[in-house]
Amino acid sequence: MSDMDHLCFDTTKIDKIQDLLERGVTVYPYKFERTDTIDEIKKRFSDIGHEKSADEVSTAGRVYVVRQHGKTIFADIGDSDGRIQLYLRKNDLGEEEFNLFRQYIDAGDIVGVVGHVFRTKMGEITIWVDRFELLAKSVCPLPEKFHGLKNIETRYRQRYLDLIMNEESRETFRTRSRIISLLRQFLFERDYLEFETPTLQPIYGGANARPFTTYHNYLDQKLYLRIAPELYLKRLVVGGFEKVFEIAKNFRNEDIDTNHNPEFSMVEIYEAYQDYNDMMDLTEEIMAHLVEEVHGGSTLSFAGHELDVTRPWRRLTMEEAVQEYAGIDVRAHTVDELRAFAREHDVEGCEEAATRGEFLALFFEHFGEEHLIQPTFVYDFPIENSPLAKKHREKEGLTERFELFIAGMEMANGFSELNDPLDQKARLEEQDARRRRGDLEAQMIDYDFINALGYGMPPTGGVGIGIDRLVMLLTGNESIKEVLLFPQMKTAVPGPNGDAGEE
Repeated sequence: MSDMDHLCFDTTKIDKIQDLLERGVTVYPYKFERTDTIDEIKKRFSDIGHEKSADEVSTAGRVYVVRQHGKTIFADIGDSDGRIQLYLRKNDLGEEEFNLFRQYIDAGDIVGVVGHVFRTKMGEITIWVDRFELLAKSVCPLPEKFHGLKNIETRYRQRYLDLIMNEESRETFRTRSRIISLLRQFLFERDYLEFETPTLQPIYGGANARPFTTYHNYLDQKLYLRIAPELYLKRLVVGGFEKVFEIAKNFRNEDIDTNHNPEFSMVEIYEAYQDYNDMMDLTEEIMAHLVEEVHGGSTLSFAGHELDVTRPWRRLTMEEAVQEYAGIDVRAHTVDELRAFAREHDVEGCEEAATRGEFLALFFEHFGEEHLIQPTFVYDFPIENSPLAKKHREKEGLTERFELFIAGMEMANGFSELNDPLDQKARLEEQDARRRRGDLEAQMIDYDFINALGYGMPPTGGVGIGIDRLVMLLTGNESIKEVLLFPQMKTAVPGPNGDAGEE
């Protein structure tokens, strides 16, 4: 296989570059004096008539369509704001420049143009071009203009091509950027401080997940990509920062599906002197605020559901959810009876479960999650799967932990944070024992974190919100790959038509 087999280069376009260079044309200049974006032009000349404007404009963009009509050419160019039509005449440009555009400018090329604005008889705002400059020659062909880029695999693998061709994709990622900005602004206005914590960690923790492992040559040490920033952010609370957050990239060596990607983004928020009830309130406030800002109200559509985020949201304990959706009271049955019930309903993991708490969590996941369409907090989790949450102040065997579900998806996870160093030591030692017995998702024991708690952490509430799923919800996309610019996929080789096949 040659190098060219990995590329989508069109030899005809490469030949055009050579011809241009021989004619003394600079194919890839360093700069262009753009004074107007396309959106600015359309707004400024929204009332333009058929006569050319007195004011001159200078803009640039990618060529999408070229339509030749004898001594005139119409073309469409686009930038990050939108598209506009160009009108080029041989009598204005001169024969040499006109023929240069006609022969060498193709869909995909980037050009700069200077001219005046007018409205065509068809009512379209158009730039009457006085002069143009080639700014970048595309050597890869764009997909056929009438069908665009529809192949899902290619859209994900070659996101740059998807963004060139599909305005819907560009709008999704504009919205993603805005959501993250709104989230930061919301927290800054409430006096939270943003910090960055290590991505490479000697001990992973903060969630039950299988990590990615790497190695640092100089330190001669195994390291892990973080699965969560939690333990480091709580160190900051110990150190005296009372309201902290981090918008973090996390990495979990798990399956890939419509709701999961091994590299994902989340925001984790911690506030001293709060508990899980306060963090449920905060989560409600954040989510309702974002829906209002993005959708202009309290309702939105997702996956065929009309969702209403008007506060307050439904709250039910995990035991209540299991009774409602599985029809069983876990506390009223023995472990053997619960196992028999689980086998009857093909509940995954039932053979390994050994306590009522473990069965409670399994039953909720199996029977309950898919039914939680409208915003719902499920709270009071079993201690077995909540090693970082405080024991419930009233209920034996449970912790003060909640998860938020919308449209059947887990959106957030929060605790009254465990700040008893002796209890934390015992629970992490149990997690580490499970890991040593082969549980690939159990947590390691982090003695430095336990030491930090030993210096005293105030009562603290914490919550983590998944940003990718949040963007899915707010943009109406049902696959996480649609809201990740570069989702994780098997390595592939681009083909000559912009498609891709696995190696």
